Amino acid sequence: MFLARVTGTVVATVKDEALGGRKLLVVQPLDHRGAAAGRALVALDAVGAGAGETVYCCRGKEASFPWWPAATPADAAIVGIADPSANPEMVPA
Repeated sequence: MFLARVTGTVVATVKDEALGGRKLLVVQPLDHRGAAAGRALVALDAVGAGAGETVYCCRGKEASFPWWPAATPADAAIVGIADPSANPEMVPA
């Protein structure tokens, strides 16, 4: 699991039927200080996150667990929204 910031949305004219009605978001992984770390990736949203929010993400097999028992094809998923008041250093400037 890692922290990331939502930087945008993905619009797809065609996607897998199992992804119908689900949001795809672009997330930028963050380091321990809240700075960008690594390359941005696309994650399937399980919690209703929005642009600019700091979120918890997971990758791999576990990324499909929020929709279990449905067979949802996901390599990365947003599984939580971070509380900005918990760590003021992580709040975007």
